[in-house]
Amino acid sequence: MKDIIVTLAEIVNNFHDVIIDLVGLQMTDKQLHFWIIGIIGIVTFFVVYLFFKIVEAMKWSITILSFIYTFTVMVVLVFAIELQQAITNRGNMEFADAVMGLWGFLVFFMIYAFVAIIIYILVKFFKKE
Repeated sequence: MKDIIVTLAEIVNNFHDVIIDLVGLQMTDKQLHFWIIGIIGIVTFFVVYLFFKIVEAMKWSITILSFIYTFTVMVVLVFAIELQQAITNRGNMEFADAVMGLWGFLVFFMIYAFVAIIIYILVKFFKKE
């Protein structure tokens, strides 16, 4: 996982240099972060907003949105734990660990969804009579 983070850092640094060269302005790191993160953030907001408007029209939209939000939090948490392991040298920082942690959440969510669907079907079946 350290190799992945180093590679991503190199990509970001190269992207930083390309932006500075293309724009031709000498910006401080803070100014560059202001513009790049601001643009990425607002574009992401509009994409997420459109996606959530589509989900809103679906049945069980709150469940879907709750899953998306929880999965996002879990991704951040898993990578924060892996980074903490690298910083403190307690445990191995591996991408596979992060993936397995997310699989754990997905498996537990699938069990929940299966149980919820069974209960939903049973309630629908017994309400008809």
